[in-house]
Amino acid sequence: MPDALDELLAILDLDELEVNIFRGRSPQEQRQRVFGGQVAGQALVAAGRTVEGRIVHSLHAYFLQPGDPSAPILYQVDRIRDGRSFTTRRVVAIQHGRAIFHLSASFQRDEPGPEHQVTMPEAPPPDSLPTFEERIGPLLADVPEPVRRWMSRDRPIEVRSVDFVDPFHPTPRPPRQLVWIRTRGPLPDSLLLHQCVAAYASDLTLLDTATLPHAIAWNDGRYVMASLDHAMWFHRPFRADEWLLYAQESPSASGARGLATGRLFTRDGRLVASVAQEGLMRPVGERRG
Repeated sequence: MPDALDELLAILDLDELEVNIFRGRSPQEQRQRVFGGQVAGQALVAAGRTVEGRIVHSLHAYFLQPGDPSAPILYQVDRIRDGRSFTTRRVVAIQHGRAIFHLSASFQRDEPGPEHQVTMPEAPPPDSLPTFEERIGPLLADVPEPVRRWMSRDRPIEVRSVDFVDPFHPTPRPPRQLVWIRTRGPLPDSLLLHQCVAAYASDLTLLDTATLPHAIAWNDGRYVMASLDHAMWFHRPFRADEWLLYAQESPSASGARGLATGRLFTRDGRLVASVAQEGLMRPVGERRG
């Protein structure tokens, strides 16, 4: 198993400090703030540790403050409800005595019912697409060394774009993208773990979709970008160590915010999860709210 994936599994394996209280850490990646997908994944782990015999079907979260990657994160779980069919948990992530993240998650016992889904978009198979390393390598010759190291680092999630966008010199394009994602190695069989990894991975490219019409570069200092909220609905079981097509689009951007939605499909076309996120897209120098 690659080292980066080992590290991801380690940060998702929270320490239980007390009943309903867990502690997580961040990888040493020289980030200025904690990656939002990490906090969402860890919070879902904390919620899931307090539930037995039921599967998470939805989560709704708000990013309240930037997380400090040099400090541990405490996750406090509130057992809101244990009903006959549904279980609800609320999780607050705390650093330096203040809340940085809030998540509500709902779990359901397995139940039969009517089924339908939208059709998966047409996309070339992932094995026919270049890897991220093959795409980004030729673009790194003229970037500063810290950027080159960051872009070349080992990553736990493999991402293969159908229509790759140069992150340093983008051109305007419609707010839609298709990417294939999976972990860079096999995972244990726990469905909750696969859902937590998907929550982590779902934050990697989603807000980028809202930047596409505006050609905002990855290192564009004219904008402040940050996730504001995140929601996921899990429809069917899946494995995050097998290829998933992540179909993303942004229906709107306004008020220094961009909205993006996504759908995750297995290779055989099953819709397994839906995602929505609003993110900050604030021009530098604009007045803060």
